Amino acid sequence: MTSRRAVLGGALGAVVAGAGGCGGSGRPVQVAVVWSGGELVRFREVVRQYPQPVDVVSTRNDIDAFLSARYRAGNQPDVAIVPQISLIADYARRGWLQPVPPEVTGRFADNWRAMLTVDGREYGAWVKAAHKSLVWYSPDRQGPPPDTWPAFVSLVRELAGAGRRAPLAIGAADGWVLTDWLENLLIGLAADGQYQGLVDGAEPWDGPLVRTALTELAAVWAIPGAFPDGIGRALITQQEESVIQVAEGRAAMVVEGDFVAATAERFRPAGATALTAARFPAGPRGRPLLVAGDAAMVFAGSRAGAELLEWLTRPESFRPWIAAGGYLSPNTLITPDAYGPAAARAAELSDPGGAPRFDLSDQLRGSLGGPDGLGSWKILQDFLAEVNRPGAVDRACRRLVRAAAQARREAGS
Repeated sequence: MTSRRAVLGGALGAVVAGAGGCGGSGRPVQVAVVWSGGELVRFREVVRQYPQPVDVVSTRNDIDAFLSARYRAGNQPDVAIVPQISLIADYARRGWLQPVPPEVTGRFADNWRAMLTVDGREYGAWVKAAHKSLVWYSPDRQGPPPDTWPAFVSLVRELAGAGRRAPLAIGAADGWVLTDWLENLLIGLAADGQYQGLVDGAEPWDGPLVRTALTELAAVWAIPGAFPDGIGRALITQQEESVIQVAEGRAAMVVEGDFVAATAERFRPAGATALTAARFPAGPRGRPLLVAGDAAMVFAGSRAGAELLEWLTRPESFRPWIAAGGYLSPNTLITPDAYGPAAARAAELSDPGGAPRFDLSDQLRGSLGGPDGLGSWKILQDFLAEVNRPGAVDRACRRLVRAAAQARREAGS
């Protein structure tokens, strides 16, 4: 769940794993994914264990456009694994999908099952998740960041004023990084139902909740010296590079998900201590638990797809990826201790009594949720670029309202 939505070019890079027939169909079972780079490599290792051949098609950027075109041509894959859970609801209501096998539904806590339930039936199953309410830092260089948002802002000001290193790294070239900041603040500020109300239209994009969250963002992002080489450099810094900036000591902290660990370890200087994660600071209504995930959906009529989905949700299927790091799941059949150093984060994800809030931009319809250069991703990049100019919050709210209206028109509602 790093910058997986990169470029649509090369979207038909198919990989065949294994050999032999698949359910008598005469062709391998085909699964479309958004993953690229290291995530795609790890998934290939996973499906290489499957007893039948699997074609993995990486769509990278706009998987909705890819799947819609393939479905209308009668050439849809058996399974698609998507980060935008709004697609599952849309496709299910169009009649494109079949419900998941009953033996799969009990493998996840009710709060995760509810996210993939459409009109009373489950049409998706989780294969990967991310804990996105984390602040990473080097314990060699500083203590853990404070627990509350006001204290966190004060720390950023203090570190920026000291001038030894920038307090924050931020991969603003990847717009989803900025929406993760906003979403964590929204969750910490929101009363019951307000956060989800931004998805269903009950909460206005120019209302007090969003305005307060943007104002709090500006309180940090506008601090002189907050980022290495300033805001202009931050806007062309990708997420992975921001992690490297902290690993190498050019910045003190980076806000992002559990997947930071794999990048930080890969670029950790010799002799340096591994980065440590603390929880994102609490807002007035509590500590946020922002999550994201990739869910598998099976296209209607595909028995082979249903069989693959059942296998993908078995506790042993993702062992190669778990061993390599950078993988979490809300699957309750996988015990938290299987994740090693990430056990505590895994336990929070699978806790039946927890209150995870799913990534907002992955729930939003149409272009409002992203992708690159569009919707909320682009609006937050513009907000960062002009955060020191008067009226930045008002302009961002107006852009969000217009983007929401455009998304409703795209959806025909």
